[in-house]
Amino acid sequence: MRSSNPVLSGRGFARIKGDAVGTRDLNTIEARPSSAPMSIDDVVIKTAGLFAVLVTVGAFAWRANSPTLALIGFIGGFILAMVNSFSKKVRPPLVIAYAAAQGLALGTISRIYNDSYNGIVGQAVIATACAFGGVLLAYRSGKIRVTPKFSRIMMGSLIGYVIFGVATIFIGFPGGALGLLISVGGVALASMFIVMDLDQIEKAVAAGVPQEESWRCAFGLMVTLVWLYLEVLRLISILRSND
Repeated sequence: MRSSNPVLSGRGFARIKGDAVGTRDLNTIEARPSSAPMSIDDVVIKTAGLFAVLVTVGAFAWRANSPTLALIGFIGGFILAMVNSFSKKVRPPLVIAYAAAQGLALGTISRIYNDSYNGIVGQAVIATACAFGGVLLAYRSGKIRVTPKFSRIMMGSLIGYVIFGVATIFIGFPGGALGLLISVGGVALASMFIVMDLDQIEKAVAAGVPQEESWRCAFGLMVTLVWLYLEVLRLISILRSND
């Protein structure tokens, strides 16, 4: 079973045959799981735990307001994200460490934004939660479906967006109407990747992957939600700067 999310790159699910997706027959799994099959509740609990770590560390970083902590969080988060994404074995301590590193980075970034635009963090959190809720509702109702074509479009868009993000390091982020349009596109792209995360989690549960894989699913969902929060934060800052 290959993942539609690059974070859930298929390494942890590689031992599951494609025809096992959508069934509960664990005899189709080449190597039987060493624990009970993963459930949605497992993913929800672990995702909530990771965000609890992120918020706790983020609150500390907010008070410290140190660029050094932000740099540590960025570098540490990137390294841990690569390790967790490409590791064949699930390593919960490294997933938790990633959440802590993101807390250092996001806590400092949020403080910087809030100092410039008072109350923007609360607005961004609410907007992110609403976007997630809306996408979840649309996915559960069947209005949005993950098809091979949908996945290809999303991956192509992501590659283009990453290239653009690297380019802005040197040329700066566009302002005005163009900058606003790009920010809206970033929010939309991050939101659609939540759909891909949800689809992958549902397929993993249906295929009966081992319970420890819930850490990988929670990690993938967290990466996307953090990305969405940052995109929303930038979008709101552009809107408020134009007031």
